[in-house]
Amino acid sequence: MIVGILKEIKTEENRVAMTPSGVEVMVQNNHTVLVEKGAGIGSGFEDEFYTSAGAEIVTTPQEIFDRCDMVMHVKEPLPSEYDMIREGQIVFTYLHLAAAEELTHALVKSKAACIAYETIQKKDGSLPLLTPMSEVAGRMAIQQGAKFLEMAHGGGGILLGGVPGVDPGTVVVLGGGVVGMNAAKMACGLGAKVYLLDMNLQRLRYLSDVMPANCFMLMSSPATVRELVKEADVVVGAVLIPGAKAVKLITKDMLPTMKKGSVIVDVAIDQGGCFETSKPTTHGDPVYTVDGVVHYCVANMPGALARTSTLALTNATLPYAVELANKGWKKAMQDSEEIAKGANVIDGKICYKGVADAFDMEYVAIDTLL
Repeated sequence: MIVGILKEIKTEENRVAMTPSGVEVMVQNNHTVLVEKGAGIGSGFEDEFYTSAGAEIVTTPQEIFDRCDMVMHVKEPLPSEYDMIREGQIVFTYLHLAAAEELTHALVKSKAACIAYETIQKKDGSLPLLTPMSEVAGRMAIQQGAKFLEMAHGGGGILLGGVPGVDPGTVVVLGGGVVGMNAAKMACGLGAKVYLLDMNLQRLRYLSDVMPANCFMLMSSPATVRELVKEADVVVGAVLIPGAKAVKLITKDMLPTMKKGSVIVDVAIDQGGCFETSKPTTHGDPVYTVDGVVHYCVANMPGALARTSTLALTNATLPYAVELANKGWKKAMQDSEEIAKGANVIDGKICYKGVADAFDMEYVAIDTLL
């Protein structure tokens, strides 16, 4: 199979879908790999590294789409790429379609096999290709929250860890999954007082065993969220319904009850955001303020830490990419329930229920296409 690695074109996205070592593995499996010129530079991988690993460097995305059986991105295709996608071509990347109606219609029109990193799912419910970026985003959420608490950035002038004789800051983390756990760990390490909320009692029991003493696990409810945000200096939105739109946990009418200069970090913004007042921002212009509350809603947070993120992402995606290249999408999905769950749009049909429900479109179970 001919596999194409595209250069990211989303604003300030520096990751790349495959490292040179990943290319070497692909070549060892008898596949041809085309890499768009400069695709890896943002992550510290020069073109020569890719050619040394056996890749061919091409100059335009059009050539990648024209020649390749499978194309790989990190972020979703953008409008300039919609018409390049070919019928039957495998598009393997993060898609987050439930928050992107225009993209969904474009992929339906393309009749390509569009497989989303974020919905590939193991039998235990874990999301192996979302996990590494969730780990990065969760840890980064606290870094950003701490930074934007500084008065120079519009924050309330709170040091999360406090100092002797002064109370530490309060962090509220909504969601006890991979993002939430990593955010809470970072906040605890800084010395903050941390509340970690989840709706799964079994998960809370587990977290209670493994988290530090300054982390307090609570069952999530609207009433609990309403009360905790009043004393929070940083709130991290870390909820996820795989492949579907995020639920709104903090409403607009809660903001006036929060501290002026407090910071909310919406890690769920890729899925539409879990705060009612969230709207996507960029690394170049990451925050805005509503009712005195600083909102950080960057839609590609790990892109700012491209080297770490690219290495972590390739570690996770490469085995699935190799399987898709070795077998083709249909055989790979027949053999792997995990990959079958990654099917979002196949041959013009929406095969992921969360996406179909988001836009009231027809859902076609992937089993019927296999």
